[in-house]
Amino acid sequence: MSEMISKSDLRALLEEWIAQGKRAAGPARIKPDRVLYSTLKSAEDLLLEGFIHPSNSIKEFVFPRHEILYGYKFKGKGVILEEMDLQVPEQLILAARPCDAAALPILDPVFNWDFKDEFYNRRRQATTVVTLACGKYDDYCFCTSVGLGPAAEKGSDAILIPLGNDRFEVRTLTNRGKALFQGKTQTTAETGTASEGPSVKFSPGTVAEFLSTHFEDPLWQEQTLRCLGCGACAFTCPTCHCFDIVDEGNAAGGVRVKNWDACQFPLFTLHASGHNPRTSQPHRQRQRILHKFLIYPEKFEEVLCTGCGNCTRNCPASLGVLSVVEAIGQTVGT
Repeated sequence: MSEMISKSDLRALLEEWIAQGKRAAGPARIKPDRVLYSTLKSAEDLLLEGFIHPSNSIKEFVFPRHEILYGYKFKGKGVILEEMDLQVPEQLILAARPCDAAALPILDPVFNWDFKDEFYNRRRQATTVVTLACGKYDDYCFCTSVGLGPAAEKGSDAILIPLGNDRFEVRTLTNRGKALFQGKTQTTAETGTASEGPSVKFSPGTVAEFLSTHFEDPLWQEQTLRCLGCGACAFTCPTCHCFDIVDEGNAAGGVRVKNWDACQFPLFTLHASGHNPRTSQPHRQRQRILHKFLIYPEKFEEVLCTGCGNCTRNCPASLGVLSVVEAIGQTVGT
């Protein structure tokens, strides 16, 4: 037997959550042609169908684009520090794509490696993630190539799988998921089915092997010269996590903040001397692929990619991870 919830009951659950003063987020149509994961003011804003993937990712709900670490004021010759309140409200991310939820346990190690990031950890601990299995995919999707799929459970507290007739099978995966749906579901003999997903397009192991021996390969120039360095790939990727820490203020004081950054920006590796070890976009794209398929796996035993395809969907030059790794596969004959 399975647990089931209707679309109307799901929205009622969301409305109840919002009424309790908790934060809720999920896919919402911002413009006729644009869907984003957004904070939801009403359950009616939640979008459950009619799109492939939001243009952003859910990482911004645990790793904000702009985050104040602490404030400071100058007083005479001294500096007064002002600690930030680390109280984080409970938040629910509903109807996330499985490829987005899968990014969270991939990100966890980097924020808890040699230093435990309390800002990140408190948001993670306060977040319940409910995914919606994918019924459709497009040419940019490649989740199956990195060990995931349309109904992957990694990173989810519960997953919804369409049953038809505006109903979903509910599979609770953690205590947090069970608590959310307790008393909200009905028993059914039906089982939901998700899309089979895209065909496997490359092997991460083959890509890693190529990367370890082809640092200066002409492939980088041939495949990535068209990169504009806009950073759209990194900012909409579920797993990219580069950031900078800067002071923002004036002569009276200010704040120290953590801001998103991207390895595709020329300034990212510019030294104070004026030297830049990555002088071109092919060099920067090479770093991006190296990090995802060789450097991060060697350190954390995880591929730094979930196959969502956002890097290509949002790229003005139609570049992205998939086109590069497929070219690598063609180069090595697999």
